[in-house]
Amino acid sequence: MAPSRSGPNLSRIATSLGVSVATVSNALSGKGRVSGQLIERIREHAAELGYVPSQAGRALRTGRSGVLGLVLPDIANPLFPKIAQAIEFAASAAGYGVLIADSRGDIATQTEAIDRLVERGVDGMIVIPRRATRISSTTCPVAIIDTPSTPGNTVSADHWQGGREIADHLADLGHRHILIIGNNQESSVQNDRVGGIRAGMRPGMHSETLWIDRLEQDGGRGCPLGLAEKARQGFTAFAALSDLQALRALTELQQAGVNVPADVSVTGFDDLIWSPVVTPSLTTVRMDMDRIAGIAVSALVATIRANRIREGMLVTAEIERVAMQLIVRQSSGPAKPAPETSEPKT
Repeated sequence: MAPSRSGPNLSRIATSLGVSVATVSNALSGKGRVSGQLIERIREHAAELGYVPSQAGRALRTGRSGVLGLVLPDIANPLFPKIAQAIEFAASAAGYGVLIADSRGDIATQTEAIDRLVERGVDGMIVIPRRATRISSTTCPVAIIDTPSTPGNTVSADHWQGGREIADHLADLGHRHILIIGNNQESSVQNDRVGGIRAGMRPGMHSETLWIDRLEQDGGRGCPLGLAEKARQGFTAFAALSDLQALRALTELQQAGVNVPADVSVTGFDDLIWSPVVTPSLTTVRMDMDRIAGIAVSALVATIRANRIREGMLVTAEIERVAMQLIVRQSSGPAKPAPETSEPKT
């Protein structure tokens, strides 16, 4: 029997099998006293008819919406749509839909986004917080994806380990003088990446950090970073803390006539969609988005289904950090022979 255009309802399934609507409802929801054999018959017949449970009906029966909220810090950044896609896939596999809100990098907007999702009745929420902010209490469980050093973090990439991967790679290529380039010194993620790079440096290596936000606070938004001068001073590697900053560095160096990677190397973080296709293709460190999303969603859904919900609770996961993967491409190469001076001029 073909399902109707709008799909079969419980009454049609009950009539077909000669049982009550209540029995069908209990069998499909796992409630009430229904024999295992009958449950199997009902569920098989419902599947044959193409029955899809009503989300609204389930919400009335269980008090849950079957929807998770997701708050992103900046959906215009090409990194975050990739994360959103991974979370939506993991949530769908767990039987949940996702409502997405964008804080647009603003603390007040982030708070409003969280409140708006709570008002819409989400069962739980995943938040990637705006830089250097903590999530205040909400009325549903919250999973945080930021960095392991963030208080209350549920799961995230191991940004410190990712920094060490970059340092090891550059050290193996013979680089001794590294300029680290970041664009927000208040970001826990970027500070962890800086810490990892510094911790991974070997004896005889030297680093400085250039924070672009300092330049821009002084009215220098979009101005040259002076990277060609840094190269003349003896820096042979430019380790950007994101692929966006790496692209800015790569463009400025090339426009100044500095050859990458023959003269200097450039590396990034995040492996954005264009990183393999720029010239030269970008050496970077990749997050395992699918695994991070799966862990966050699983921990959140387990909390919801176990009714272990306390107001404002931050969800914990058995695995809180996921290793990052170094992706070596054409923008990094052997360091040029060092000049007579052992340290760059500063």
